[in-house]
Amino acid sequence: MSHARLEQPHRKQIDRDPHPRAALDAGAVRDAYRRWAGVYDEVFGGVSGAGRRRAVAAANRLPGDRVLEVGVGTGLALPLYERRKQVVGIDLSSDMLRRARDRVAKERLGNVTGLLEMDAESMAFEDGSFDIAVAMFTATVVPDARRLFREMRRVVRPGGELLFVNHFAAEGGLRWWAERTLAPLSRVLGWHPDFALTDLLDDPRQAAEIESCPPFGLFTLVRVPNQG
Repeated sequence: MSHARLEQPHRKQIDRDPHPRAALDAGAVRDAYRRWAGVYDEVFGGVSGAGRRRAVAAANRLPGDRVLEVGVGTGLALPLYERRKQVVGIDLSSDMLRRARDRVAKERLGNVTGLLEMDAESMAFEDGSFDIAVAMFTATVVPDARRLFREMRRVVRPGGELLFVNHFAAEGGLRWWAERTLAPLSRVLGWHPDFALTDLLDDPRQAAEIESCPPFGLFTLVRVPNQG
């Protein structure tokens, strides 16, 4: 079953609006995740596990078997998909993808049909190539989350579904202060600590479902129908 054109994307110039709090670019993201790749599973795997499981469980329940995982990382979520789901994963980090390929081989995940180095804001896939697109802990990483959202809408068929699991900034209190304090370190961290839902969606009412995830509601699952 062919999902899309699986060749490497044409590297084209994109006009990017700078993030209002701190500038991230592809080079900064690659550098950050080159540093994180060796310890990512140990440092982030546990705390993000519940959100990851909820996102994949939601994908497994949805109709359609063609799944795109955007920001697949080291492939932590790949064994959780039902085998009837045909999964393609993309990531900007070759170091992360190397570990994901090792995981696929070790666990014999035959339903993972491609792991590709690709810019999530400028994908090489044709329109409507997938039924479902899942982005777990990815929206805070890309330079322009709304561009990511538009690309995910483009590559998912009308009537399909977009799923996001992400940390969204608090509206007040100690956590809000900490997130704002860390914001200037975005290029070092490789993600935006003070990321808001409105950085992703023009209107939060686009979401059909917004669900808090453990631990302590730190992450949120957002489901957006891809209405044409």
